[in-house]
Amino acid sequence: MKTASKIILILGSTAMLAFQSGVAQSAPPTKHKGLQVDKLGFVSESSMSAQIGLKGYILLLRRITIDPGGQIARHSAATTPGVVYMDTGTWIEGRDSGETVYAAGETFVEDNKTVHWFYNRGDEPAAAYVCDIKPAN
Repeated sequence: MKTASKIILILGSTAMLAFQSGVAQSAPPTKHKGLQVDKLGFVSESSMSAQIGLKGYILLLRRITIDPGGQIARHSAATTPGVVYMDTGTWIEGRDSGETVYAAGETFVEDNKTVHWFYNRGDEPAAAYVCDIKPAN
């Protein structure tokens, strides 16, 4: 094999590995786009304190819809643990390590190590129920 062919093969293989490992992905979004958040209910700060001794926090249930082509900006769940249940459509979750697809009927957890963002690359709105503990502010 000629030297030029070897170099092209090596560069192509390196680019493919970088793409597959997530190194070649675009930067995470910094702003929300095409997002609707419906607050469905919450447990008040006073009730959280009286019931389980957790002062300064609420338990919140929301339905979050991402329009086609929409996104949720990069954010951390370090201080807001939650559980997400996909209701309709598909969300693409981005993390520094790569992407994961979540479809209707699937559930995932946002724990203290979660830093992520989401896209709706489908043709229909995609919605999830999100139940999390948030500062009462």
